[in-house]
Amino acid sequence: MALKNSCKMEEALVNCALGKIQISACEKGVHEIKLQEDAVPEARAQGASVSFELVEGPQEMIPPLKQCTAWLKSYFCDPQLTEKLPIPEFHHPLFIKDSFTKAVLMALLKKVKLGETVSYKELAVMAGNEKAVRAVGGAMRSNPIPILIPCHRVICSNGSLGNYIGGKGNHLKLWLLAHEKLLKEM
Repeated sequence: MALKNSCKMEEALVNCALGKIQISACEKGVHEIKLQEDAVPEARAQGASVSFELVEGPQEMIPPLKQCTAWLKSYFCDPQLTEKLPIPEFHHPLFIKDSFTKAVLMALLKKVKLGETVSYKELAVMAGNEKAVRAVGGAMRSNPIPILIPCHRVICSNGSLGNYIGGKGNHLKLWLLAHEKLLKEM
């Protein structure tokens, strides 16, 4: 993680329906989004608003941090806007060099929309290597920017969920998928 050490990092902490989310960024882009694995997601009824508030962060945020926070707020509270909001640049080491993992994550970001799911195998095809299903699983595990890069939308070919955040966050994956289904129907 030498790149992270060479960047002047800023962080923001938001509290939302999934608990606390920490966002780390530098002037060049977002490095990481960390979800609270042990969070108990808010119950959500169709049409009900979802909470989202900035708990900690600099008074004047750098553009990537500000864009990421705005995008997440929109995702949770006003999903129609997410398609219109800019995606912040990414500056995690994983996105600096070309790799299959980067190809998988970018294919997921660009091709799988709100309310849709894709199988690991379908995503392998989208990323250019239909035989790399296990590598797609590895890419999902190493995704430093969950929700924005929607690894929760990747499921098994048989329709089962697969894992999220190493199996510790499957309750978060269920909530996100249900949230998107509800949002799509609004």
